Amino acid sequence: MSIVVTGATGHLGRHVMEQLLQQVPADQVTAVVRTPEKATDLAERGVKLAVADYNAPETFDGLFAAGDKVLLISGSEVGNDRVGQHTVVIGAAKAAGVALLAYTSAPGSLTAALADDHRGTEKVLLESGLPYVLLRNGWYHENHTENLAPVLEHGAVTHAAGAGRVSSASRADYAAAAVAVLTGEGHENKTYELGGDIAWSFAEYAAELSRQTGREIAENPVDAETLTGILTGAGLPEPLAAILAGVDTSVEKGELVVTSGDLSRLAGRPTTPLAESITAALKG
Repeated sequence: MSIVVTGATGHLGRHVMEQLLQQVPADQVTAVVRTPEKATDLAERGVKLAVADYNAPETFDGLFAAGDKVLLISGSEVGNDRVGQHTVVIGAAKAAGVALLAYTSAPGSLTAALADDHRGTEKVLLESGLPYVLLRNGWYHENHTENLAPVLEHGAVTHAAGAGRVSSASRADYAAAAVAVLTGEGHENKTYELGGDIAWSFAEYAAELSRQTGREIAENPVDAETLTGILTGAGLPEPLAAILAGVDTSVEKGELVVTSGDLSRLAGRPTTPLAESITAALKG
């Protein structure tokens, strides 16, 4: 039996691997990666490496074994056929007879186009008959704190979310929930709605940035069409810009407020405050 993590060298995958190795012997963990050079450090610690690509179905043939617990971290290629990519993994897991497949999805309340691939993947997973866990991850702090340069340059937080609030948490928080599911018992066929303990508005986000930088960071609310234009002007492909602006529209509707408490319960601790992630980003 092994715990298998796909996308193990990605942003979320790295956090999962670090926390997993604190609880499980390295030789019981398999990291699925596209580029083994990025996982040299994991291999040196005794983790098994498997080289596979969501876009190459044959690379998953025989990768899983009966009894494995698998974490399928959703592909990062938004706008591509992510449902098809994920279906490859689910099919290989079913063929092997894995004990559990956990999937990092999106909040059940999210209607934005960003959620379409997740809903499609959930359907495939439930129809597969595999024992599953749906980890419906809410928004990440890092979606904002990793992109502070333009905010600081222009002195403004530009958004199309109105007065909507976001129950975001850090990637490390979501990783802790995934590790709890992979190492614990009794999670089969459960759906967890995951989000931060404290929801925040973009006005509060701008105020916290102002406090920590000692500069006036303004809140600049715009409509979704204007935000799409701004993001396109910054170099994003228009379809992706529209998807991101659509998330802000969902925020305005309250679709990224998560009140279940599932994340802090699974992690066994309160979730990371946004202010803490801002501090870390400014130091970094």
